[in-house]
Amino acid sequence: MDERAALKLLAEELDDAGDDAAVVDGQVVTTDMLHETTDFPAGTTRYTAGWRAVGASLSDVAAMGATATAAVAVYAAPAFDADELRDFVAGAREVCETVDARYVGGDLDTLDEFTATTTALGRTDDPVARSGATAGDALCVTGTLGRSAAALRLFERGDHERANDLFRFEPRVAAGRALAPHATAMMDSSDGLARSVHQLAEASDCGFALDGDAIPVAESVREVADDDADERELSTFFGEDFELVVTVPEEAVADARDASPVPLTVVGEAVEEGIEMDGDPLPDRGYTHGRD
Repeated sequence: MDERAALKLLAEELDDAGDDAAVVDGQVVTTDMLHETTDFPAGTTRYTAGWRAVGASLSDVAAMGATATAAVAVYAAPAFDADELRDFVAGAREVCETVDARYVGGDLDTLDEFTATTTALGRTDDPVARSGATAGDALCVTGTLGRSAAALRLFERGDHERANDLFRFEPRVAAGRALAPHATAMMDSSDGLARSVHQLAEASDCGFALDGDAIPVAESVREVADDDADERELSTFFGEDFELVVTVPEEAVADARDASPVPLTVVGEAVEEGIEMDGDPLPDRGYTHGRD
């Protein structure tokens, strides 16, 4: 059973599962686990790891249109190094500060590889689920896509300073709150734009038609991509960008753009069925946890 099948099984078993976070009596809660071998390339600093790990959970809070309140983490490593631990906490604390939340601690454990398990909390009385899109809605994304893919290329090339900088993203909590009154469905793009669109389509029982030329590609992708096809691969399928993928009624797009604190780009529209880009089927391909 792969991750997608496991998540589908859990959504069938748990009434509160299936979205980016669970919401219980207005309390938003989400948790993530990141491993050194699959999530932190060689050259990733502990500061960046703390920022990115906690930021990933804060991104789930953002996708619900919620206010972020706090985060905790389990820090596990083969041994505890004082400088690395301080750096991790500094990164975790500072990413929380970017969204007006607090990092309040967590737990320590020993493990054969560095691993961070993070939980973020938030509040909302009107969460945005993945299941509200209908044909005719505009499909939009915040910011630009491909930043994390570009960072990975730079890690591989040994440009660790620039790669770490790109790996430290700002969770779109403010954008999620601003877009919530206009959105019919929303999620983050941690699994990549293509896979996110498939997940929205499944949850909302609709299809999507995307315009490939409209996808906002991060400038860092253009710097590392080999050609146009590679650029499309990095921005559409790689994932781990933690932007928001949101559907908005066509008549509300202008108001949503005005409300959003970051650029909001229309990349397609919801349709009755089928998932296509530029008239061709869009593969359900993207980031998978536990991949080789």
